[in-house]
Amino acid sequence: MNEKIQPIQQIIDIRKEKLKKILEKGINPYPNSFKYNYDIFNIITKYSDISIGEEQQEIITTKGRIILRREMGKSIFCTIQDFSGKIQIYLKKDVLGDEKFKFFIELVDIGDLIGVTGNVFKTKTGELTINVKEYILLCKSLRPLPEKWHGLKDQETRYRQRYLDLITNHEVKEIFLKRSKIINTIRETLNKKGFIEVETPIIQPLPGGAVARPFKTYHNALGEEFYLRIAPELYLKMLIVGGMEKIYELGKSFRNEGIDRYHNPEFTMVEIYQAYADYNDMMELTKEIFINCCKAINHKDEIIYTDDGKDYIIQINNFQKFSLEELFNKYVQIPIDEFIEEKVSQEIYKKLNIEIYETLPNGEKIKKSKKTLIDNIFEKYIQPHLIQPTFVIDYPKELSPLAKYNFNNKKITERFEFYIATKEIANAYSELNDPIEQYERFLQQTDDEEKMAMNLEFITALEYGMPPTGGLGIGIDRLCMILTNTNSIREVILFPLLKTLK
Repeated sequence: MNEKIQPIQQIIDIRKEKLKKILEKGINPYPNSFKYNYDIFNIITKYSDISIGEEQQEIITTKGRIILRREMGKSIFCTIQDFSGKIQIYLKKDVLGDEKFKFFIELVDIGDLIGVTGNVFKTKTGELTINVKEYILLCKSLRPLPEKWHGLKDQETRYRQRYLDLITNHEVKEIFLKRSKIINTIRETLNKKGFIEVETPIIQPLPGGAVARPFKTYHNALGEEFYLRIAPELYLKMLIVGGMEKIYELGKSFRNEGIDRYHNPEFTMVEIYQAYADYNDMMELTKEIFINCCKAINHKDEIIYTDDGKDYIIQINNFQKFSLEELFNKYVQIPIDEFIEEKVSQEIYKKLNIEIYETLPNGEKIKKSKKTLIDNIFEKYIQPHLIQPTFVIDYPKELSPLAKYNFNNKKITERFEFYIATKEIANAYSELNDPIEQYERFLQQTDDEEKMAMNLEFITALEYGMPPTGGLGIGIDRLCMILTNTNSIREVILFPLLKTLK
């Protein structure tokens, strides 16, 4: 009976019986290690140009998971796959002997991991193949793989069982290889420029560094409530006070907010701080990091990014820069100052199709904050126009409690956000280092005493003196989405947060 059309539990029971027979033969189906001299990619690289029918003398040893199998009397063709690629193997009864051949026929299945030793040759159809002289079972698979010809398509299953996604969908593996290259490139770029990688607490006594709803946790031994960090910013700037002049942290942050195609509650970011620099220096650093990441995954002059059925052609070196005030005047046609000073009537918000109230989980309606309303307008009327790599600069200080104001115009701060294909990728400041001004900003920001306690610790550090500093935060997940042309953040996170199955 074909295994593919049998019930899963029946297949598992049959494979358990096979496992029992393997053990009865005194064979270990789960050996501790396996030494090999080639991975599959290196075999293909070395021997892809050999002639049809030519068999190499070199004995190679490799390994992989069986993903295809065809039995032809006294011979078997299989395809094995490791993380580097896949290759065909050829097993003959008169080479392996009756016992080893029978063992493979009866007890080895698609999904099993095996090690093989043999010579490389090319079949009459031109397929590179290993003529197997010896094999060893490395791991007996008890569950069948998804039907190979169609791959694993169900998104929920793909995210919950990412290991199956990686086995059956080659393009998924490529996405995560590119993600690794992007992260390594960011580190290499910063390390070469003299930055030091540091680590700051993820479990914090109070949330800080950004305005967001935090995750709460409880420490039993201390008997206190703690929070998962929403950003490492305040701790990193304390290190700048301590004399660490060029630092970065690449790691996880957490925000207890919504989940959609562009947001995951657990996300990866890099925050970078450089003493004696400002947001202009951070702008140049952002350009360098972006260009280097593009080169690392073989984007030369342009990127094509598809989202909501639209193709965005992004010119890698076509950097643009606009002030927030310019963009409001052009696309909203109402000065941003009117929104900041709350001079805009409910009728204008209605005309703009912006809801000014939000509904809480308990059903209560409250008026949205000034920042939220401006964000809603920006997302609706301005963001769709930010296709090319664009720096949006000079935000009102009411929207930037940690950024330094422009000395010649104290209404605005030296801040930029970096957009590509309508998505925010990075945020940067000339960091506020005036402790008195910072204290006043915090008072305006919140009247929550607990949050103020954390802020006072930061204020104390600033009172010892922090040099002029440029700070930059880059969202790794969003950057990977753009550079790998994927339109959901879940496609670039190996294990995205999902609702628990009951």
